[in-house]
Amino acid sequence: MAGSRGVTAAVHRKFNGGDVDARPFSVSGTHCRERARTGGERRMNVRVVTEIPGEASKRLLAEQAAVESSARAYPLLTPIAISHGDGAYLTDADGNVFLDFLTGAGVLVLGHNNQELLRAAQAQLQVSTHGLDFPTEAKGDFSRELLRMLPEAMRGKTKIHFCGPTGADGVEAAVKLCKTYTGRSGFVSFHGGFHGSTQSTLALTGLRASKELPGNPSVSSFFPYSYCHKCPLGLKPDSCSVNCIQYLENMLNDPNGGTPKPAAVILELVQGEGGVIPARPDYVRRLRDLTYELDIPLIVDEVQTGCGRTGTWYAFEQYGIEPDVIVSSKGLGGGHPVSVILYNERLDGWKPAAHTGTFRGNQLAFAAGATQIRVMERDDVLGNVRKVGSHLEDGLRRLQEEHDFIGDVRGLGLMLGVEFGPIGTWSAGEVVDRVRTAALRRGLIFEPAGRGGCVARLLPPLNLTREEADEALEILTAAVSEVAVSAESLRGHDVR
Repeated sequence: MAGSRGVTAAVHRKFNGGDVDARPFSVSGTHCRERARTGGERRMNVRVVTEIPGEASKRLLAEQAAVESSARAYPLLTPIAISHGDGAYLTDADGNVFLDFLTGAGVLVLGHNNQELLRAAQAQLQVSTHGLDFPTEAKGDFSRELLRMLPEAMRGKTKIHFCGPTGADGVEAAVKLCKTYTGRSGFVSFHGGFHGSTQSTLALTGLRASKELPGNPSVSSFFPYSYCHKCPLGLKPDSCSVNCIQYLENMLNDPNGGTPKPAAVILELVQGEGGVIPARPDYVRRLRDLTYELDIPLIVDEVQTGCGRTGTWYAFEQYGIEPDVIVSSKGLGGGHPVSVILYNERLDGWKPAAHTGTFRGNQLAFAAGATQIRVMERDDVLGNVRKVGSHLEDGLRRLQEEHDFIGDVRGLGLMLGVEFGPIGTWSAGEVVDRVRTAALRRGLIFEPAGRGGCVARLLPPLNLTREEADEALEILTAAVSEVAVSAESLRGHDVR
């Protein structure tokens, strides 16, 4: 799932005449020091010593622009060329060291170049790297660990299907599985949802621009998501009856509702590209009850929320439900591409070779992924996600109290979002662009998300330390303050 509506909106502003400063970033005074880490390791803090981009990055970016398609995204917003990474830190080709709160769009759950994962992958390199769907020791080990990640009540009734290497491949497999089981073709998805960039997954995605492509199929009915900060129905959480889910209940139970019974309902429990929006628990539970009653499979897209990102192995555990299908990818392979669906065995109506894929036998991902799960258990990484995530969220809320143009702070675990509002003639997305630019100049990398790129999305490694979280908060506080001062100067009065 490489696409992002926030990234797309920001790129369009930057390169289509939007009011965003595209000049090279000036050198910051950020200094370098070292800190002791567990096991005697020592890591550097942020250190920015050149303009961004520096000369080496400029050269590599120019070479990339000459040969790659215009659909590239991340280096247009974060104009650096990567040299190497170490834990939570990323070093560019010019020697600048950044605190990485993008982590390969959430892939690197234990940060860059974790030594135990590297050793597991290097050992597997000596054995085999590609195995189609043949059984191997590495695949068997990984499969056992996948099932152990599930709540105990689900383990004995869950089947695994290995898909192609991306999250979108997993969504495609889940779609085909549910169509095969039900004999139906339509789907229900939600405003703000994102499920991939393939032709079929775009049809399940809320981003309207994807529907305007010629010939793109529209096979999904879209319904309101519980986005309480900007309720699609104009209601307030303390006085509504979760009307957003009641609307879906009415439509699916109304013989004149115009929406046929779908093959499945697909949901993100925390919308990522949509702006880091956690669903309300009562919304999710009522949706699960509804799909049970109508025998409609419920697919939870945990491509971004899975593998501990929210403080449990999967986000659905925090909602007290059992989904029919789980899509998992991104962080699952220890930094290597892998995608799976985990589904209730009653849905297993596929014939042999009904859903195949050449690269569904990535042995390096199996070896590194199994090791990663065991390392996370040993080191209580899930506990760290909850503790450091809460600490980081508290710091972001204090920042919100200082600035009226920060509208909301939300998320689960170490999947956090800060939604900004407009300032004067600057749209909310332009405010985020300016904050992001100021933060990058100081050594912090993150990406925009949400409608028009109005949310700063933070996806740090899950073994982030409290000290690293404080370093990020310090940088973000300075970046937001710089934008506030600029806006005050522009408007001629106080902007908090």
